[in-house]
Amino acid sequence: MARTPKPLIRTDIAYSTPDRIVVRGKDLPNEVLGHMNLGDFAFLQLTGKAATREQSAMFNAILITLVEHGMTPSAIAARMTYAGAPESLQAAVAAGLCGLGSVFVGSMEGACRMLSEALPDAQGGAAHADLEQIARDTVAAYRARGASVPGLGHPLHKPVDPRTPRLFQLAAENGMSGAYVRLMQLIGAEAERVSGKSLPINATGAIGAICCEFGFPWRIVRGFGVMARAIGLVGHLMEEGEKPMAIEIWQRIEDEASAHLRGEA
Repeated sequence: MARTPKPLIRTDIAYSTPDRIVVRGKDLPNEVLGHMNLGDFAFLQLTGKAATREQSAMFNAILITLVEHGMTPSAIAARMTYAGAPESLQAAVAAGLCGLGSVFVGSMEGACRMLSEALPDAQGGAAHADLEQIARDTVAAYRARGASVPGLGHPLHKPVDPRTPRLFQLAAENGMSGAYVRLMQLIGAEAERVSGKSLPINATGAIGAICCEFGFPWRIVRGFGVMARAIGLVGHLMEEGEKPMAIEIWQRIEDEASAHLRGEA
């Protein structure tokens, strides 16, 4: 019996020969190096297309926003891992990246998913969609199941996350402030109204909306945070090597957490 031939394994991203490296159809040494910044190259890698001027400005802004936010749990985890395994910088970065989830950085995935599911056809149906009603329904659905609305609220930045107005301004300046941005703003206003709490749209909420404007699938959006935060974590590890704090953090936590057992609390 003749076997059905298996489909070929293929990639459309890159290939190499002894004298060439081609990425998304562009010669790496001659068409990319010196011609693209890191954000533009990331956009090419993801989409297979060169970014327009507007896309470049917005995508780079998204990535830069996500690089750094101080001594967050991911930065602390990276530093602590580096203290225990200084020979393995990549493991320390990986340790920090493992903490990017529904609370830190990865919440932009939740915001993007919420918006894309609430308004699945922004281009064709936005003109006729009742965005205010969609916002009310969305917030009501989250409240009914006792879940937090993704992309809203911040433990430090209140009543405004200072990154959000700038991101929305850049979106407007670059033609990427459409139905999804408006819907995110309406959801934020509705959540504040029904809860009576200050729930500013945070940076990940703004980014989630703008990623919808780009047309990125929500499942890949967390990856942008992973890409960007890796840069920030390498910076933390460079500082940790020059000005160590991880051992001090460990010793202080051990002393303070066990003080009551020693009768010192």
